[in-house]
Order: sequence, then structure tokens, then C-alpha cells
Amino acid sequence: MNGLSFSELCCLFCCPPCPGRIASKLAFLPPEASYDLKSEADSTNSKFTLTLHDKADWQYTDREKECFEVFYARSARGNRIACLFVKCSANARFTLLFSHGNAVDLGQMTTFFIGLGQRINCNIFSYDYSGYGQSSGKPTEKNLYADIDAAWHALRTRYGISPENIILYGQSIGTVPTVDLASRYEVGAVILHSPLMSGMRVAFPATKRTWFFDAFPSIDKVPKVTSPVLVIHGTEDEVIDFSHGMTIYEKCPRAVEPLWVEGAGHNDVEMYSQYLERLKQFVSVELLNKRSSGNSSRKRTKGEDGDRKVIGNDDDDEEEEEDDAEDLNTDDEILNASITLSSTSTNDAPAIEKLL
Repeated sequence: MNGLSFSELCCLFCCPPCPGRIASKLAFLPPEASYDLKSEADSTNSKFTLTLHDKADWQYTDREKECFEVFYARSARGNRIACLFVKCSANARFTLLFSHGNAVDLGQMTTFFIGLGQRINCNIFSYDYSGYGQSSGKPTEKNLYADIDAAWHALRTRYGISPENIILYGQSIGTVPTVDLASRYEVGAVILHSPLMSGMRVAFPATKRTWFFDAFPSIDKVPKVTSPVLVIHGTEDEVIDFSHGMTIYEKCPRAVEPLWVEGAGHNDVEMYSQYLERLKQFVSVELLNKRSSGNSSRKRTKGEDGDRKVIGNDDDDEEEEEDDAEDLNTDDEILNASITLSSTSTNDAPAIEKLL
């Protein structure tokens, strides 16, 4: 995140700006678009083709691009939001709704999505924030919340995926819309990767309360999250201090065992083998066990159209889920791709040399 000059600090205390201005200064660094969405000439259903530029650093062949489906969704604030669905596995139970970091776009995340989805047996749905990639508008805090709402609605309606089969995954600034959505909907699970408590607490670590002009007050929303939450944070994070992850974890009503990656910074958590190990354990063992035990005590959550959706597990799926969990332990040779995106302190792109 960007620093503040002395004059800006003086202005901040003498005449506190609105939260949106703080958010824009500290959090949003949209890169030059690394992809295009081209409308198919013979399409009658607004179908688009994803074209990746060199800066996307695509590491696979054209065959893997067949896993992508791209389209636009419209947010409640009128912006056109670029969306990407990555079908990584034919038998995936869960789909990640992935909110990426502050200095990347969908094109730069495509290689990472393929590798991650295949390794943890999940499909991935992601989107670009307003002003990022091919999404219209400007990046603001209010737009951030409207953007994930548009993505959530598209995932639920276009693909018919139930909330109990959706895992919300947020990284860095992406944890902000993730926590906001999770505080309003119960889902299968939530993963918070390098989360922040609030904008002011990042800029001024001594901040102990949420001021009226603060931005991104995730610390005040986390107690309302009723889904299981996995918190991941590097102990040497130079952008969002490790204390943010610990405090978020302590405030989560249903936090599971966190992953504190010893020695990891803000952009290299994925380079440590325990990252994938913990995700596999969480997705293929802990969540499936939770759902199995939940058959005798089924919970309910409000659905997209106000209907009540049952969160539970069908008995006839349990054997298949157990087989899927076993398969995950034997697929370590699927990928050996080098994923090297930028790893500067202001870039939240995953920096992975190899998915171990």
C-alpha cells in the first residue's frame, strides 16, 4: 500500500477526508490491463473470448484456456464488471469466489487460478474491481462492495451454485469485499489471505478504534460472519502487519485453525509448501467432515431471492467426496508450472515459483 507524505498526514488530522479518499490513496493500484474480452462475432448470447497480453505471463498452452468462460456482469452502481469462471475440475464440489489483490487483474491471475484449482479440486470464479482490467468505473470502497455483490449474483444465477458450495476467498484488499459479503450471507466457508482490520489501522498501526472516516472496517464486520473462516498470514508481512491477521482470527466466531506462515511476507505465502497443504486439508477434509456431521443438525441461510437454502450434505455424495479427498493426495505431479508475477511491496499478486 502507498505511504502518505507529511503534508497529507497534516491534512488527515486537521481535516479528515472521507473514507473513499483514504481508500483510493492507500489501497487501489490498478495495473495496465493484461487482457481483452472480445465479443464473438456470431454470438447471440453476449459471449466473449479472453485474449491474454504478454504481461499476463500465461504459463500454460491454449488447451487450458478452454477452461475459461468470461462475461460481464452489471453492478448495482452501474459499472460493467468483468467476470471469469475457471472450470478446473469436472467433479469439484466447491467453487471459490476469489477476490484478488490490489495491483493485479484477471489476466495476471489466470495461471495461478489453473494451478490452484487443479491442486485443491475446486472451480474458481473471479472478477475485476471497478477500474481494473476491463471493468468500467473507478475503484472506490462503495464500488468494491457492489462489485462482489454483482459477482455473487452472477455465480448464483448463471451457474446455479448454492451458497453451501461456495467458498469466499479474499487476498489482501480482496478480504475487504469478502468479509462484507460473508457478514451478510452464510456460505460453505471463508478464506482470508493476509487480511486487514481497516485502512486506518494499516496506515497508522497505533490506531485502536474505528473512526467515522475510516475505510474498509473489516474488523467490525468479522464478528457477523457465521461461516467457517480460515485465516492465512505471513509472520513477516511488510505491507499488512501480522497483527491484523491475528486480530481478525480472534474476532471470527467460527474460525478454524489458522495458517501462520513463519518468515513469509505479503507476496510470497504461496511459495511455502504449507499453503497448499493447509488448503487441501481445509477443503477436502475439514469442510466435508463438517457437512457430513451436519446432516443431523442442518443449518439454513437466506438465498439469493430471499428463499431459505438448506446447508447440509446429501448422503449419497459422501462416498464420492471421500474418494475425491484421497485423489488430492496423489496429484502432486499434475503441475510443475513456474508462476512469477511481480512481488514488490505494493503488489498483491501471488508470487509462486512452483506449486509444491
